[in-house]
Amino acid sequence: MKAFLLVAFGGASGALLRWFVAGGVDWLVGKTGGAAIGPKFPWGILAANLLGCLVIGLLYGLAETRDWLTDATRWLLFVGFLGSFTTFSTFGWNSFELIREGHLGMGLANVGASVILGLLCVWVGYAMGR
Repeated sequence: MKAFLLVAFGGASGALLRWFVAGGVDWLVGKTGGAAIGPKFPWGILAANLLGCLVIGLLYGLAETRDWLTDATRWLLFVGFLGSFTTFSTFGWNSFELIREGHLGMGLANVGASVILGLLCVWVGYAMGR
């Protein structure tokens, strides 16, 4: 029961933060004219995924150099919070939808940016944690 509650609390928190981050980034891009790639590009979801990659790298890097990662911490932070904060299924849908609607370049740009920058953010976060 403890694991269930930790995952549920972490998941609710991560989902709410993703909603704020994605909405805030999309609003900011719209206000600053930064939508040069196109107004439909999923900037907010990309930002949430990259931030989540940075945080997971940081936390795992810290876990290797400090003794703080318990099962409860894993359930709360990794399974619950980061599991709902990062949105890989939404990323997949956004990319598919762009391609389906004839925006092949934007769809492929989203895939490339998410994968390459996501890996880079994991590496940077991991290095920061060490």
